[in-house]
Amino acid sequence: MDISIVVPLYNEDESLPELTSWIAKVMEANNFSYEILFVDDGSTDTSWAVIEELKTQFNAVKGIKFRRNYGKSAALNVAFEAAQGDVIITMDADLQDSPDEIPELFRRIKEEKLDIISGWKKKRYDPISKTIPTKLFNAATRKMSGIQLNDFNCGLKAYRKEVVKTIEVYGEMHRYIPVIAKWAGFKKIGEQVVEHRARKYGVTKFGLSRFVNGFLDLLSIFFVGKFGKRPMHFFGSLGVLSFLLGTIMALWMIGVKLYHIAMLIPYKREITDQPLFYISLVAIILGSQLFLTGFVAELVTRNAPERNAYLIEKEIL
Repeated sequence: MDISIVVPLYNEDESLPELTSWIAKVMEANNFSYEILFVDDGSTDTSWAVIEELKTQFNAVKGIKFRRNYGKSAALNVAFEAAQGDVIITMDADLQDSPDEIPELFRRIKEEKLDIISGWKKKRYDPISKTIPTKLFNAATRKMSGIQLNDFNCGLKAYRKEVVKTIEVYGEMHRYIPVIAKWAGFKKIGEQVVEHRARKYGVTKFGLSRFVNGFLDLLSIFFVGKFGKRPMHFFGSLGVLSFLLGTIMALWMIGVKLYHIAMLIPYKREITDQPLFYISLVAIILGSQLFLTGFVAELVTRNAPERNAYLIEKEIL
């Protein structure tokens, strides 16, 4: 099969018939073998009934329905497990992504041997309350990940099959699939300017809180990707540094007092009367705790079943 089109959705019953017809028209015009995999993320409208009806009209339609709303990441992860196409293309169900972009995405994945192509909605039809936070979010993600994409959160993306079968998407990590893929060793990441259409039906399902959650998720991915298999390198380094600084400050205060005693110089304040004593004490305790945290994390990592789950691309045995 050439293409699997993955469409996560939540209360999008009005747009599904038009979207399906549009996709089918594009696929047939290009002679692609394909499947359309709808994932109903616990919709409370008639979305699932519409999908069942579409199945009777289009053989390529497939569907998965969640019992409740789990979020876009869960929908994508389940769809990635079920997808059978050589190229997997994700798009939103609200008709803001154009199926006309699919042939070029497929061609570039095949001919340019890219792992991922992320859409870039260069011209957007969103209010300024959404576009400005999006620009800040993308800038922070570029800086921390080293991936030069302009629009990490664009729902229109194309993947090689090996990518989606390797990575796991959870929580709200769908925004960072290129970052997750990079940490998994898929570094051929491209970008394509795509059309952004004004929403035709319904209302957006995302609020401003997604930007706060998105930044926290970025920190999680960065930490897990860099130190997930060697937590002692992070906690141990900070712990040793804090412990040494605290010890040096404490020894310096003790040395100053001993010098004053030896030289018969009056010592105005006791060590315990100085703020620096308490700062050094906190640094020593904090350093010990960080080091022990790293040690415990290493024990947990050593017993994790995926501790040696390295990704092998090719073998000659």
